[in-house]
Amino acid sequence: MTNLIPIGRALISVSDKTGLLDLARALASYGVELISTGGTSGMLRSAGLAVRDVSDVTGFPEMMDGRVKTLHPNVHGGLLALRDDDEHLVAMAAHGIEPIDLLIVNLYPFEETVAKGADHATCIENIDIGGPAMIRAAAKNHRFVTVVTDPADYAALLDQLKAHDGATTMAFRQKLALTAYSRTAAYDTAVSTWLADQIGEATPRYRSFAGKLAQPLRYGENPHQAAAFYVDGSHRPGVATARQWQGKELSYNNINDTDAAFELVAEFGGGAPACAIIKHANPCGVATAATLTEAYIRAYQCDQTSAFGGIVALNQVLDGATAEEIVKIFTEVVIAPDATDEAKAIFAAKKNLRLLTTGALPDPKAKGLAFRQVAGGFLVQDRDSGHVAASDLKVVTKRAPTEAELRDLMFARTVAKHVKSNAIVYVKDGATVGIGAGQMSRVDSTRIAARKAQDMAEALGLPGPLTKGSVVASDAFFPFADGLITAAEAGATAIIQPGGSMRDDEVITAADERGLAMVFTGMRHFRH
Repeated sequence: MTNLIPIGRALISVSDKTGLLDLARALASYGVELISTGGTSGMLRSAGLAVRDVSDVTGFPEMMDGRVKTLHPNVHGGLLALRDDDEHLVAMAAHGIEPIDLLIVNLYPFEETVAKGADHATCIENIDIGGPAMIRAAAKNHRFVTVVTDPADYAALLDQLKAHDGATTMAFRQKLALTAYSRTAAYDTAVSTWLADQIGEATPRYRSFAGKLAQPLRYGENPHQAAAFYVDGSHRPGVATARQWQGKELSYNNINDTDAAFELVAEFGGGAPACAIIKHANPCGVATAATLTEAYIRAYQCDQTSAFGGIVALNQVLDGATAEEIVKIFTEVVIAPDATDEAKAIFAAKKNLRLLTTGALPDPKAKGLAFRQVAGGFLVQDRDSGHVAASDLKVVTKRAPTEAELRDLMFARTVAKHVKSNAIVYVKDGATVGIGAGQMSRVDSTRIAARKAQDMAEALGLPGPLTKGSVVASDAFFPFADGLITAAEAGATAIIQPGGSMRDDEVITAADERGLAMVFTGMRHFRH
């Protein structure tokens, strides 16, 4: 198999001109003939480099606002010709086709154009056609052709040329071909996803997802699993867009848990200070308060045992006083929109604590897609952006909730949305006081949450669990009255749940018999 291939002729056509002049000058120093298009050609020529216009190679001018310029046999023949095939060489000679040994192309900024909210026509004009065609041709013929689609690979290309006297190795070309096909696949994914959204097609015949490598990870959920972190280009504020100020590299589990924590705390917007503490993707304490410090303390007091080694998410700028509280126990990650210099200085003494800032909160109501792999395929659904207002609630018991109970019910429902099913959340005065997650039986979740509240009361030296006088949220309906009865026995005074069970009447009767207020939301929030 052919190994070293010298670079004699390069075609350059890029929208992202980062590092281009330095690369082009280096290529020229190796005697590489430069061919280019449009604005790229003008830039190179203005820098004093000798450049052939692609129209000189094709014999046709660029036309139709640049839509047609490289879709020509003289370009694709130069990229696709097998240099060790006599018939190909004869065809090249007969038609005046010159070989192209290096293709440097990056695509029209379609993803960026969509992200900026451009109109339909502008997005269409930023769908590249000639670029992907050339990239795929060059990548197919990587036995002879080097294809570069990302300025991040310019330095490696120059290292190759320096190490091999103006040539590249087969291994290098193979790696770049992989990057090239991955890039065009991701680009087509972006276009098809956008178009499906434009026409309201919820279930297109083919569905793909794409991402760009953010970092290889040490391992996945467990040390024997390889893993990596990819970003999807949506720029949704969170762990994918965050700046890490200190601490070790994030692990697979760190990233998963940090995302869960930040998405939960974002439900409270930038209003009252809020804190969510997450362990294994489940909340172990959530609270709002007058200050961020108080919100953290109240969230921590819900389940101090589980909070150890957890993830802390805040909806406001992390201040020094809150940082002082957080460092009193071991915490894996803290994520917030921003942090003061004082807070950063306090965290600096904890070298293993990761601090992430995002600059903004994600919009919990924003539409988006979520997908999960199953054997032989994957499931796709809308992100759970469902929202319930107080005016949407239906009081189904004889007693309606008080204003204070209603505030806590809405808070509890919000937290329950982010707890693994079956989910039960006890809340009192804007803070969780007991959380039951991931049980096969809803009544077991109810009991576990109450027991954890009892344990915390004993640890804090309280006369009784904070579930006394609390409210309860359930992510789905109570199939039987037993779960509600258990919550009442724990001291709950009001219940919020979706409703819709065949035994709703039985559950409502049980609530009335115990003087509970209960409201139905009509919206379930399973999280499996």
